[in-house]
Amino acid sequence: MTTISSAGTVPGAGAGFLDKERTIATAGFNRWLVPPAALCIHLCIGMAYGFSVFWLPLSRAIGLTAPKACPDMSLVQELFTTTCDWKVASMGWMYTLFFVLLGIAAAVWGGWLERVGPRKAGFVSALCWCGGLFLGAIGVYTHQLWLLWLGSGVIGGIGLGLGYISPVSTLVKWFPDRRGMATGMAIMGFGGGAMIGAPLANLLMNYFKSPTSVGVWETFVAMGVIYFVFMMIGAFRYRIPPAGWRPEGWTAPAKANAMISQNNVHLNDAHKTPQFWLIWWVLCLNVSAGIGVIGMASPMLQEIFAGKLIGLPDVGFNQLDATQKATIAGIAAGFAGLLSLFNIGGRFFWASLSDKIGRKNTYYTFFILGIALYALAPTFAAMGSKLLFVLGFGIILSMYGGGFATVPAYLADMFGTQFVGAIHGRLLTAWSTAGIIGPVVVNYIREFQLAAGVSRDQLYNTTMYILCAMLIAGLICNYLIKPVDHKWHMSEAEVAKLQAASASATAGPSGSYGIGFGGLDARAAMFWAFVGIPLAWGVWKTLESAVKIL
Repeated sequence: MTTISSAGTVPGAGAGFLDKERTIATAGFNRWLVPPAALCIHLCIGMAYGFSVFWLPLSRAIGLTAPKACPDMSLVQELFTTTCDWKVASMGWMYTLFFVLLGIAAAVWGGWLERVGPRKAGFVSALCWCGGLFLGAIGVYTHQLWLLWLGSGVIGGIGLGLGYISPVSTLVKWFPDRRGMATGMAIMGFGGGAMIGAPLANLLMNYFKSPTSVGVWETFVAMGVIYFVFMMIGAFRYRIPPAGWRPEGWTAPAKANAMISQNNVHLNDAHKTPQFWLIWWVLCLNVSAGIGVIGMASPMLQEIFAGKLIGLPDVGFNQLDATQKATIAGIAAGFAGLLSLFNIGGRFFWASLSDKIGRKNTYYTFFILGIALYALAPTFAAMGSKLLFVLGFGIILSMYGGGFATVPAYLADMFGTQFVGAIHGRLLTAWSTAGIIGPVVVNYIREFQLAAGVSRDQLYNTTMYILCAMLIAGLICNYLIKPVDHKWHMSEAEVAKLQAASASATAGPSGSYGIGFGGLDARAAMFWAFVGIPLAWGVWKTLESAVKIL
């Protein structure tokens, strides 16, 4: 059994380079190096949100200047055709593959991650995500849609799931004093990945395009290489604290909080508790409402405000000519980018706030404020107030992102830290479900309203009230969450046995072992700059586009 010295060092003799034993921190390690390692991975896999940047170029991959359409082609034929361009709707199935596979992979391999540690999980995630991009590039080059789905969608989706949960358990253990802030720092990277990836992809496609290529497969290869380097750096910079470690000078609050358990629930028992399923529904309903809006943000702004976006307040969407529609489409793209910025900021802001007001109160805020804003959205639209409409949906999307970032800390409060990464992985099946529910509700109600002859600026009113109802259901689920019954708690002997089995058992009393010091020292500052500069560039590009809205 591996032991820890009085200084907190771990020999790890005989362990492979990817093994968990080789990632246990030693004396002098600065815990503030862990969040940027997580960001290295999340900023890369977060490009899943920005994949729509490829759809229009790919829709004319054969026609080059215009799509070479085959109107009577079925989806099955489209998977194998080499003579007709793909439909945007067919490529849009990639989003379903991404988020369904993310949830499945996180649920299936969450327990494996807890056993092998974040380094091996991050390494495999990089192989899957970047390997999926390379296979997708072959699919684009050979014009085989099934290969694009298999590579970027299925294999890449597995990489998403492993990469997404790889830092959760580690960060919660490194920051027991600020669980929400820690997970918020990492998970905000997933929301920010598209802000970097989408403009980068545009730059690369413009660089690679030629008279015989739209530049997409070359961009896939280039981004696969770039992402692989970043993700490898992140995976190999992961460290985990030794068992019994705690920040210097920190002790658990003397006044016990009933909603923060000091015990652990085993992975095999967590899903048997009502708390797991109540939090599952809390996340699912919060995400369903937000993800539907994300998918329709651009057309929603165009159809509701139409000519108002270009100084023609009395001109409806159907009255605009092709040039004017192209202009407002560009403005609407800025709106989508601005929502991404709120999505990112909300992940850090709300998760950090949850450390102060508690996870349950944070979700109360999400639901109550969300209900009010969805209900007011039609009023803002009727007033013609772009500012109130954009601000309202910006706050809604901040709470969408905040829900993702806060839920790992909520789970740690309920079930303890021993299996929080794996439990979080299983909970992410709620995201997979929401990825189907949200877009279906928004898209199909829109189609129904169109068929019924509802004017474009009124298309989304009914949808907003249905989303309010979903949030009311989420509010009730959050209210019902109580502390986990003590019968599900693991004994101290069971926890010690698990830690010993993972070669993480401490030989002495708990303490800091000289680990975790340093704050934002030179080394940490350089690592933060390494991930912060690309993120700042993405924010600047987003603001550059979004400023045109107002």
